[in-house]
Amino acid sequence: MAGLYFEEFFVGQKVITVGRTINEGAIFDFAGLTGDFNQIHTDAAFAAKTQFGQRIAHGLLGLSIATGLIMQTGFLEGTVLAFREINEWKFVKPFFIGDTLHAELTVTETKALPRIGGGAILADIVVKNQTDETCQRGSLNLLVLSKPK
Repeated sequence: MAGLYFEEFFVGQKVITVGRTINEGAIFDFAGLTGDFNQIHTDAAFAAKTQFGQRIAHGLLGLSIATGLIMQTGFLEGTVLAFREINEWKFVKPFFIGDTLHAELTVTETKALPRIGGGAILADIVVKNQTDETCQRGSLNLLVLSKPK
């Protein structure tokens, strides 16, 4: 699927991604990439003694996976110029090893920006687990190309 152009977006438009299961390898890969080896993520014995009772995924890993799932839908393929801003991101509930997350994107605002050859799309994002509980939420500001003339 080719990505949508700015003019094809509308307020209220909704996209729901497929799911992705968080495994132990993803947590350790993310820890290695970022240098965040906090024991709540990497030490099962330590994490078992916390209020969560087990290791949790990095919050930013959840956000990163969600943005990847959004890109995998194809609706921004070749048309997105930038992820311009993340607004008021909230980490509501943790993700655990074995949880499957998906993202729900709802367009809340569009603003033409002719000087860049496109426009801004503001979208609310909700990241949910396999039982449809909201685990993260916030909004993205995306720059998207206009249709070629």
